[in-house]
Amino acid sequence: MKIANVEFPPYPLFLAPMEDVTNPSFRLLCKQYGADMVYTEFISADALIRNVQRTEQKLHISQDERPVAIQLYGREPDAMAEAARIAETAQPEIIDLNFGCPVKKVAGKGAGAGLLRDIPKMLAITKSVVNAVSIPVTVKTRLGWDDSSRIIVELAEQLQDCGIAALTIHGRTRAQMYTGNADWQLIGEVKNNPRMHIPIIGNGDVTTPERAKECFDKYGVDAVMVGRACIGKPWIFQEIRHYLQTGEHIPQIPFAEQLSILKDQVERSIDWLDERRGILHIRRHLAATPLFKGIPNFKDTRIAMLRATTKDELFAIFNAIETMVVER
Repeated sequence: MKIANVEFPPYPLFLAPMEDVTNPSFRLLCKQYGADMVYTEFISADALIRNVQRTEQKLHISQDERPVAIQLYGREPDAMAEAARIAETAQPEIIDLNFGCPVKKVAGKGAGAGLLRDIPKMLAITKSVVNAVSIPVTVKTRLGWDDSSRIIVELAEQLQDCGIAALTIHGRTRAQMYTGNADWQLIGEVKNNPRMHIPIIGNGDVTTPERAKECFDKYGVDAVMVGRACIGKPWIFQEIRHYLQTGEHIPQIPFAEQLSILKDQVERSIDWLDERRGILHIRRHLAATPLFKGIPNFKDTRIAMLRATTKDELFAIFNAIETMVVER
């Protein structure tokens, strides 16, 4: 499969863009465990144009994480085009447009999934960005605003006509947020539309190797994007990749090795930010990881782990957990 001139192996697996998750340290870790392409956190076009330092920091790309897409969101064609030109100077392989973020502070202001209520403006933004840069432009969006406006089949054709190189579809409406089940039937309908000739990437509820394979086999998508399932478990890409290639499950990574991966993630996060912010950033991963599920009487330890403020304090808790698991 290719997105413009960017070529991927069979059954490509992509790391979804996620705010406060897909910073460079986490992207590199997911790449190490088998993600074929990674996406930055959401980047505000308006903040990028205003030279907001924290936003500019999100443009940082490591050579080891390529291919990488920079994802932008905004609500005005001119601003999005200018932001895309700035982002292009970071030399990503792809510029991705976020027309799917459902959170109120984005969608409620007419950006992200909010543009599903203003399709002419969405298309104007897309055309403006495609014309502004020389690298491939892709789009990530949802099925529609709500169940009464599941417009993705028609919208996909309109976006393709704007010149995008690929389309990612999250199989939920904006009204669903992240609840209910992703509707892959509609994603498959877009993929199997004979008028569509760009790659279609499916996203939503890909949490197991079996589900990833089903999405490729049943719906025919060109790539599968993994989102929340990799939070606290970057090795899920390795598990899915092995299953897609062999039809068998990879032997489970030993507890000590999984814990070592999380320690590595903590250190990378601290290196990227600083100790205080790096540990704050990692708490979401520690809260979500399946690694500690099933450990008896873990509540107090979990609370202490999520309240730790230094690396030494956090690693001492990790070591105590490892000892606890070994002695069971």
